[in-house]
Amino acid sequence: MYYIATTSLQMYNYNSSNRKYIKNEEYHKRLNEDSLMHTPEFVIKPRSHTVWEKQCVRLHCTISGWPEPRVVWYKNNVSIDPMAKPGKYKVVSSYSVHSLEINKCDFDDTAQYRVSAMNSKGEVSAFASVVVKRFKGEVDESLPSPRLRKYFRIKPDYGVKFETNIVEKFGVSFGREGETLSFGCSVIIYPSLQRFQPEIEWYRDDKLLVPSKWVQMHWSGDRATLTLSHLNKEDEGLYTLRVITKSGFETHSAYVFVRDADAEVAGAPGAPLDVHSLDANKDYVIVSWKQPAVDGGSPILGYFVDRCEVGVTHWVQCNDTPVKFARFPVTGLVEGRSYVFRVRAVNKVGMSHPSRVSEPVAAMDPADRTRKGTSAPWTGQIIVTEEEPVEGVVPGRPRDLSVIEATKNYVVLSWKPPGDKGHEGVMYYVEKCVSGTDSWQRVNTEIPVRSPRFALFDLAEGKSYRFRVRCCNSAGVGEPSEPTEATTVGDKLDIPSAPGRVVPTRNTDTSVVVSWEASRDAKELVGYYIESSIAGSNAWEPCNNKPVKGTRFICHGLTTGESYVFRVRAVNAAGISEFSQESEAIKVKAAIGKHAAPHSPADTHLTHIANSSERVEGGGQNTDHTGHPTALNEGKQGKRASQREPEPACEQETAKQVANSSTELLEPNFIQKESAKELPDSPSPTPPYGITVLECVRDSMVLAWKQPTFIGGADITGYFVDYREVIGGVPGKWHEANIKAVSERAYRVSELKENMLYQFQVRAANMAGVGIPSLPSETFKCEEWTIAVPGPPHDLQVQEVRKDSLVLLWKPPVYQGRDAVNGYYIDIKEADADFEMWRGVNEKATHKTFMTDLKEGESYVFRVRAQNKAGVGKASDPTEPVEAVTKPGTAEIVVDVDDDGVISLNFECSNLTADSKFVWSKNYMEMTEPERMTLETKGNKSKAIFKTPSEEDLGIYSCFVTHTDGASASYTLSEESELIDLFHFYTELAVELLEKGRVRFWLQAEKISANGKVEYVFNDNMIHQGEKYKMNFDKNTGVIEMFMESLGKEDEGTFTFQLQDGKATNQSSLVLIGDVFKQLQKESEFQKKEWIRKQGPHFVEYLGYEVTPECCVRLKCKVANMKKDSVALWYKDGREIKVNEKLDFSEGVLTLEIAQISKKDAGIYEVVLKDDRGKDTSTLNLTDQGFKDLMNQVFSVIANSSTPLKIQSTEEGIRLYTFVSYYNDELHVTWHHKDAAIAFTERIKSGVVGEQLWLQISEPTEKDKGKYAIEFFDGKGGLRRTVELAGQGEETHDHIHRARVAGGLPDVVTIQEGKSLNLTCDIWGEPVPEVTWLKNEREMVSNDHYILKFDSGKFASFTITCVNTSDSGKYSILVKNKYGTESGDFTVSVFLPDEEPGKKK
Repeated sequence: MYYIATTSLQMYNYNSSNRKYIKNEEYHKRLNEDSLMHTPEFVIKPRSHTVWEKQCVRLHCTISGWPEPRVVWYKNNVSIDPMAKPGKYKVVSSYSVHSLEINKCDFDDTAQYRVSAMNSKGEVSAFASVVVKRFKGEVDESLPSPRLRKYFRIKPDYGVKFETNIVEKFGVSFGREGETLSFGCSVIIYPSLQRFQPEIEWYRDDKLLVPSKWVQMHWSGDRATLTLSHLNKEDEGLYTLRVITKSGFETHSAYVFVRDADAEVAGAPGAPLDVHSLDANKDYVIVSWKQPAVDGGSPILGYFVDRCEVGVTHWVQCNDTPVKFARFPVTGLVEGRSYVFRVRAVNKVGMSHPSRVSEPVAAMDPADRTRKGTSAPWTGQIIVTEEEPVEGVVPGRPRDLSVIEATKNYVVLSWKPPGDKGHEGVMYYVEKCVSGTDSWQRVNTEIPVRSPRFALFDLAEGKSYRFRVRCCNSAGVGEPSEPTEATTVGDKLDIPSAPGRVVPTRNTDTSVVVSWEASRDAKELVGYYIESSIAGSNAWEPCNNKPVKGTRFICHGLTTGESYVFRVRAVNAAGISEFSQESEAIKVKAAIGKHAAPHSPADTHLTHIANSSERVEGGGQNTDHTGHPTALNEGKQGKRASQREPEPACEQETAKQVANSSTELLEPNFIQKESAKELPDSPSPTPPYGITVLECVRDSMVLAWKQPTFIGGADITGYFVDYREVIGGVPGKWHEANIKAVSERAYRVSELKENMLYQFQVRAANMAGVGIPSLPSETFKCEEWTIAVPGPPHDLQVQEVRKDSLVLLWKPPVYQGRDAVNGYYIDIKEADADFEMWRGVNEKATHKTFMTDLKEGESYVFRVRAQNKAGVGKASDPTEPVEAVTKPGTAEIVVDVDDDGVISLNFECSNLTADSKFVWSKNYMEMTEPERMTLETKGNKSKAIFKTPSEEDLGIYSCFVTHTDGASASYTLSEESELIDLFHFYTELAVELLEKGRVRFWLQAEKISANGKVEYVFNDNMIHQGEKYKMNFDKNTGVIEMFMESLGKEDEGTFTFQLQDGKATNQSSLVLIGDVFKQLQKESEFQKKEWIRKQGPHFVEYLGYEVTPECCVRLKCKVANMKKDSVALWYKDGREIKVNEKLDFSEGVLTLEIAQISKKDAGIYEVVLKDDRGKDTSTLNLTDQGFKDLMNQVFSVIANSSTPLKIQSTEEGIRLYTFVSYYNDELHVTWHHKDAAIAFTERIKSGVVGEQLWLQISEPTEKDKGKYAIEFFDGKGGLRRTVELAGQGEETHDHIHRARVAGGLPDVVTIQEGKSLNLTCDIWGEPVPEVTWLKNEREMVSNDHYILKFDSGKFASFTITCVNTSDSGKYSILVKNKYGTESGDFTVSVFLPDEEPGKKK
C-alpha cells in the first residue's frame, strides 16, 4: 500500500544499522497480520442538520479500520463528485476524520446523505439528513459568499509544492449588448504534472460563475478562457480568475464594461436589467428590475412587463399603461405553471430593446413550492410514526401582522403563525376595512392561503385601509389578529436625493477614480450611475451600465490628456435621482507613484475605499505594494500583513475587503521627499502620528493620535487602526482593529489579551482613498489602570494665535480616575528649551483656555494635566511648536448694529481656499444649527446674526476657518458689554383665559424706570387702547397686560410687546396662528358659554353611571345653583321617566337606579334642569357602544364577585362550580381545560342554576386531570378563576379513586327452580374496597347454598346452588373504601317448572 511504501522510504533514510532495519521489517510484517485487520467502524457518526437557505453546513464523522477504508459520500444514494460542481461540495479526509462541506445551501440540498466506508474486510454506512429552511428576512446579495477562507488550505502532497504564475493577463474590456466577448489568461504551473490539474474558477463581483447558455468556460491545460455569449448589461462587473492547486491559489481581476446596443429608434432608452422575481404566489408574481443608465435624451415614461410560459415562445404584455415603479405584480397566471419575464423601457421617442429574460418562477404558494421542491427523486427510507388522535383545536390569533410593502398597485402583508395552532396545519383568511369604519371584508373568500404572506390588489389609491388575518383548520375559524395601523395606498418609497460632492482623482493614463458623497436618507438604494463629459462639451456618456453600490468607482476608457468632468445619479425602485453637482475638471494622466511599472494593465487600479468598508467598483484587481493580488480571498501567496487570519469556511466573510491604495506603491518616506508644490497632487492623506494611550483595562486600550500634516485632496473622513502583538521583542502580524472608519482621533481597541505587549499604527482616509500607515507606535502593555488620578487630556488644539496670546483647547481625559475631573493645569515652555524648563501657567486648577503674556516671535509648546480629588494626573502629549506672531492679514471679529438695531458678529478671511468653511462656536462648542442666531456666509465673509438678543446669548463667540493656516478669532459678549443694554424678562409674552372667556396677554419685566414705555403691535401694526383692547402697564411690578373680550377670525396673527427704557430695548412676541389660534378661540367661546350656563341651575358633573357591588346600575349627576322652584326631569328616548322618590337638592346629586339591567334598558337618557333663570341639559347615550361599555362594567363587577372555583363529586361524576352575586343572561363566560377552550359534548356540559355557574364532567378519566378555568369576558382583560383537578386530598382524587360497581349486574333475573344462578360484576377502587352482599336489606354470609367470592380485588361473583322459591327477592352488592361507598341492586324471581314466567324477563 501507499502508506507502507512511504514508511519504507523513511526507514531507508534513517537506517543506521542492520539491527534497526530488521526490527522495522518485523514491525511491518506484524502490521499486515490478519489479526489486526478489521472492518471499518464509525467512532463518531455524522449528525443531521437544519440550516437556513444560503448558509453552509459541514457533516463530520470519524472512522476506524484496517486497511485504511475508502470513504465515499452519497446524496439520496447518488455519489457526490466535488469536481462536477466546483465550489459546491468539498470533501476532506484527514487521518480518520472525514467531512463533507456543502456551500450556500438551497432547497435542492434538502436530502438524506450517506457516508460509506469500505476496505477488504467489509463495508459500513451511516446516514444524516440535511433540511434547508427558507430565511424570512432579507438576504444581502451584495455580501461575499460565506464559503472558502480555509477552503484552499489543502495539505500538499509530501513535499511537492506547486508554483503558479498567471501570464498574458486579460485587462479591462469593453463590449456591447448582443456581442460575444472572450478573454482569459495563460497559466504556468511548476512542476507540471499531468495527474495534478489545477481547479479553475471564475467570479463576477465575488460570485462564483457556473456554466450556462450565457457563460462558457474552457481550460486547455495551460490557458483559462471565459466566453460571454450574447452580452447583456447584467454581465458587467469585476471578473476574477482563480487558479487553485494543492499549494494554494493565484488570482487575477479586471473589469468588463457592457455598453447599450444601438436602439431600434434613435433616441429610445436603453434596456432595463436584472429582471427577477421578488415574490411569487399561486396567483401573482411580483417582478422587479433595475432602471437603465441611458434614457435616450428624454425622461423614461415607464416600463412594460412581458411574460412567457415556459415551453412556449409567445410573449404577452402584462400592463396596458407603462409603470414608473421598478416593481410590478403580474396577475392572471395559471397555478402550478412556470413563467419567465422581461421588461422594456419607453420614452416619448420609442421603446427600448427587451431586457434579458428572467429565471423561471412557478405560480404557486411558497409553502407548496417548499413541499414540492426540485430535488432528485427520493430513494431513501421514509419512516412514518403514528400519533394518538387528538381532538381538533381551533387555532389562535396570528401574531405580528404588519404591512411590509405598500405601493399604489398592491400591498404585501406578513405575519407569524399562532402559538396555539393544534397538531394540524393552519390556513389563513385575510380581511380588510376602510379606515374609520368597522366593516370588515374578507379578501380571499374562496380558498384560504397557506403561507404567512399575502399580496392584496385592487385597492383604491389614496384611501386608508386596515388589515387583519384569521387562522382556520378543520376545527373552525379562529379569532382575528390585531389589525394593522391605517395604511394609505400609494408609493411609500421616495426617489433618492442627488448624491453629494463628486471628487475625481488621477489613476492611470486612461482612467480616473471618482468618489462622491452618498445620497442622504436614501431607502432601498440599488446603486449609482456615473457619467463623464469632456470639459466644456456638455456631451455626457455613461461610465457604467450596471448600478454600483459603493461611493467610489474607476471610470475607464478615457482619452489621455483630455480634461473630464463627472456627475452621479442614485437609483432605487422608485426611480433615478437628479444629477449631482458636476465635479471639478481633471486632466487624465497617471497619478503620483504610477511611474512604477505595473504587472499588467489591471494592476494599476486603485482599490481603496473612502467612508466605508466597500471595495472600489470598476477597478482592476486589488494589489498591495508588492503588486501581489489581494482580490477576493487572500491566498498564501501575497497576503496583506494587516488582514485578519482567515475564518473557517462556513463562517461568513467580512464585507470589508480593503487593499492598499495607490499611495502604497510609494516608498514609506516618499511623501516627505516631495516638495510642497507636488504634495497637493497626492490624493490620499499623509500618515497620522503621535499615537498615545488614554485608558487601559484588562482587554482593551483607548488610543489617540494627531492629525496628518497633509490631508490630501479632500477632507479626512475617518481613520483605520491596526494592532500587532510583540512577543519576546519580535512583532507579529498586523490585525485590523476597526472595519468601519472612525471620525474621531481616539478609538478603543477591544479583544486584546491582558498583560500582552502591543504596537499600533493608524491610517487616515478621505474620499480619494486610504493613506499609508503611520510608523508603529511605542510598545504598550495591556494591563488595567488602577491609579486614583485621572489620565491625560488629549487632542490639544491651538487657535487665535497672536503676538502675545493664543487659545488652547483640549478634550477631557478618557480615564477619570477615582473621582470626576474638577480642573486642569496648563504647562508651557519654549520649544527649544530642555524638559526641565516646563512651568505652570496657573497656580490653581482651572478651565481657562486663554494664554497671555507671550513673547512675540518666540515658539512655545503646551501640555495639559487633569486634576480630581485624588490629585493631578499624567500630562498630555505636548502640542507642536507654535510661534507667537500675528500673521499678516489676521482679522478680528467685528460687531455691527444696523439701523434696525439688529446685532451681528462679522468675520473676514483673506486666504480662503476652495474647501474652506467658516465654523462658528459659542464657548468653543460648535454651533451647527443655532436656534438663536442666523449664520450667513458670502465669499470670504461670514456673519452671525442675533435673532432676539437676551441673557441667553451671553458668552464667547469664536470663528475658525478650515483649510487655512489657522485663521480664527473670538469675541466675548458679557453683561458689562456696552454693545447692548437689554431688558431682562421674568417671563416671555404669554396668553391665558379668564372668566367669561376674556383673553389676557401679559409678561413681566425687571428694572423699568418711570420713563419706560410699551408699544403694542399686532401683525406689524400698532394697536391702541379702545373698545377692543384694554392695556395696563404697572411699572412698579413690571407687569404688562392687554385684555380682549373675545377672539375673532381677524385676530389670528402675531402679538408683540416692544419695551424701551432709555437705550435699553427688548421685545417679546407670541404667535397665534393655525391650530393654536383655533384651539384658543374655541376655548374662549366655551368659557363664555359656560359662564352664561352657570347663571341658572346647571350641572357640575354631567350625567354618568356607576355599577354597585349588587350589580345595580345607578345613573347620577351633580347639580348646583338650584332653588326651590327648580325642577329636574328624567327622560329616556324622549319619554319622561316618573320618579317615585322626591328629589333632594341639598346634596346636589341626582340619581336613578336600574336593577337587573337588560337589553330593554338600552336607550338615550336625559336630565333637564330648569327654572325662571334658565335651563341646562345633560344626556347619556346608552345605545350601541355605550350600552356595551356599561354591560362590560356590569360583567366586570359580576366577575369580581365570583367565588373561587370548587370541585364537587356527584353521582354522574365531577362538578366544578362558582357563585356570583348576580347573574345576567348577557354574561359571556368560557370554560378552559389546560388553557384550551373546552368543546362541550354529552359527557362534558356547562350551565347556570340561580347564581351558580357549573361545569359537569361525567365518568371522568385520567385525561380529565389538569388545570380548569372559567373566564369572564368584560371587554378588557377579563377575569379568570382556576382550579387544579389533580393531587392527593382533593375531591377529584376522592371521586376518581372511590369504590364503584363498574358493571355486569342485570336489573332482574328470572330463573327456574332447581337451576343454579351465577352472577359476576367488576369492582373498581383504590385502595381495594370491601364487598358486602345483601338480601332484602340484610347482610348475607357465604355458605354451601350462597357462594360469595371476591377475586383479585376486581371481580365479585354471586352463586346460588339449586335455586328454590325462597330465593326470590331483592339482592344488593355494597362496595366501600375510604373515598366512598356505592351499591348495585338486582331482583331474583324463581318460578316452578310447570308455571309460565309471564311477563317476567
